[in-house]
Formats: sequence, structure tokens, C-alpha cells
Amino acid sequence: MREWPPLWVALGLLIAWFFADAWGAFATSIGLTLIAAGAGLMLTAVVTMLRARTTPVPHREADVLVTRGPFRLSRNPIYLGDALILAGASLVWGSLLGLLFVPVFVFIINSRFIFDEEARLAARFGTDFETYREETPRWIGPF
Repeated sequence: MREWPPLWVALGLLIAWFFADAWGAFATSIGLTLIAAGAGLMLTAVVTMLRARTTPVPHREADVLVTRGPFRLSRNPIYLGDALILAGASLVWGSLLGLLFVPVFVFIINSRFIFDEEARLAARFGTDFETYREETPRWIGPF
């Protein structure tokens, strides 16, 4: 049985909601902004992949190496969007444990999805992927 990243997002959201303790309007505003940014980033990334005629589904082989749109900023904008949604929901719900789950989520996604995806992309696209890997961070900034 294959895992799906959205299941890990759902687990994080459940943790955040279960341990919610409202932090106020400022945290809610930031949280809603992060949720909107994460959802927008994910949607833009999926549309970019579909327009390039490749799959956004984990564990499937990519037909095209997508390096434009949000993929110029991050090699994994969909997972980055997931992390933003988790952080945002945790702020909205005032859940410290939910916020603490965000780096755990990043670790899980790296180890259970991204490393394998990168190996497949390197095998399929060779030097094109290596160049992309050198020029574009895995998540964002120096990460």
C-alpha cells in the first residue's frame, strides 16, 4: 500500500485541532494568510505540472522536468504548500503541538517521499536535474 503526503497533512491538522488553544486575532490573521498562501502555491504548482503534461501524483514517474512557475523558487512547492497550511492551521487553532509537528512533517516528507522522487528524477533527467538541484532549493531559501 502506497503512502500519500495528504495523509500526513491530515494527521498534522488533526494534532493541531485536537490540541487547539486560541492565541488571538493576530495569530489567526497570520495563520489564515499562511493557509491561503499554501493552498495557492499548491494549486499553482499542480496546474504548472498538468500544463507541462506530467503528473503531480507521488510515486509516479515524471514525464517532464518542471522548472518554471513555483518550481523556480522550490523543487517541492506542493510539499511547501502543505507545510504552510499545517503551520497556518496551527496558528488559527492556537496549537503549539501542531506547530511543533511542522518540522516533523518536513522530516517525514523528505525521508519518505522527496529523497526517492529526487533519485528518480536524477535517473531520468540526468544533468538537467543536477543543474536544477544546484540552482533551486529543495524547500525554500537555504533549505
